Amino acid sequence: MVIKELLQNSITALRESGNDNPVFEAHALFRHVLSLSATDLVLMHDKKISKAQEKKILAYLERRLSGEPLQYILGTQEFMSLEFKVTPSVLIPRADTETLVEYVIDKKKNDGFSLLDIGTGTGCIPLSIAAFCPRAFVRGIDISPDAKKLAEENSKKLMLTARASFELCDILNEIPNGKYDIITSNPPYIKTEVIDGLQTEVKDFEPHLALDGGADGLKFYRRICEIAPNLLTKGGLLVFEIGYDQADEVSTLMEENFTDISVIKDLCGNDRVVVGMLK
Repeated sequence: MVIKELLQNSITALRESGNDNPVFEAHALFRHVLSLSATDLVLMHDKKISKAQEKKILAYLERRLSGEPLQYILGTQEFMSLEFKVTPSVLIPRADTETLVEYVIDKKKNDGFSLLDIGTGTGCIPLSIAAFCPRAFVRGIDISPDAKKLAEENSKKLMLTARASFELCDILNEIPNGKYDIITSNPPYIKTEVIDGLQTEVKDFEPHLALDGGADGLKFYRRICEIAPNLLTKGGLLVFEIGYDQADEVSTLMEENFTDISVIKDLCGNDRVVVGMLK
């Protein structure tokens, strides 16, 4: 079968399944399997593909039609113009989180500082900050051994191992070692009862460990606000990503030990980051 015929069939199948971006996703799957650039894929529309390639494309397409996120199928996700390896053991990096990263970079790009990222997943937050802040030393912690391994792989891929480290830590029951100028976290913040109502790609494929924030969605914020004063240097920053409706509650949790608390909106105009300075 020629590329353009199978490609059109794939686009149609994705569109009929309710996919929001069938052309982009079909092209992404084809480029991945055929190892072609976007331009080469267009130029080679009339080329025949092998049976093995066709079988692989159809297998990937079936996975996508079942609701599996494209990023898990391809194994990568772009974040802050950097490519991160992703697996089903971690949350997929999202553009919303770039709001947090951009805030830290804007504030500290030319400074030397140490940073702790809690619940690091792919390592996208600390590694992106380290990539754009050449004097930063970052550490990421996570309860998941798979996440730690993946973050280390991404660190090597981005050539940041000299300034980035990752360790296992159960933040609800353990306190990390060290002192830091900045603590960042995009913790699990979805209310437990809400998770089953999320879209298929999230509730059926992304790890609930990285989603479930407890009955009110604030379990991890409480714990981090409790231990952060002992982990931060004087005047250190605590920078949280939050759900769109959590700004007031998280700000209140920070008031006891933090000052200059502010809320930052994402590109869609939603409250996305809360930041405060240790008193």
